[in-house]
Amino acid sequence: MKEIKSCTVCNSFFLHEPRPVVKASPNAKLLIIGQAPGRKVHESGIPWDDASGRNLRDWLGISEDVFYDESKVALIPMGFCYPGSGKSGDLPPRPECAPLWHKRLLDECKSIKLTLLIGQYAQKYYLGKGVKVNLTETVKSFKEYLPAQFPLPHPSPRNRIWMKKNEWFEKELLPELKQHIENLKL
Repeated sequence: MKEIKSCTVCNSFFLHEPRPVVKASPNAKLLIIGQAPGRKVHESGIPWDDASGRNLRDWLGISEDVFYDESKVALIPMGFCYPGSGKSGDLPPRPECAPLWHKRLLDECKSIKLTLLIGQYAQKYYLGKGVKVNLTETVKSFKEYLPAQFPLPHPSPRNRIWMKKNEWFEKELLPELKQHIENLKL
């Protein structure tokens, strides 16, 4: 963690100082792999410290105390630093982080029972050829990836349109997700 927190591999790509945001411990049972910190998270240094994080905790049915207890939940993004913003929102996660750090981190996290793959970057990286034609189809096929992995869309409030178009997500997927989280006995 000390190495990660002082990482500057992507420094030349940012208009700001790198600030890797990640939490993990060998005892965590739940692993959440997201995209990259947003501006607010970059400023606070707390993973998922924004509206997306509130939505995610609601989806999981867990409190902030449990969510931020690194002995229970590991929070590892695809890109550890805020990538900056582009025309239509934040830029994609930097591609250097996952190959550089994920294996080393996950080798230490030996108690993981369930991995949530949030968004297309995490799903493509970890599911490889197992991803479907698009994110919606991958998420809709969540049962194919269980019991080890559970693909989810990004919980951003900007995804409200997607949620309305895909009513099955709240009716079918979220109750099953909450049951899997409850079974972990965090």
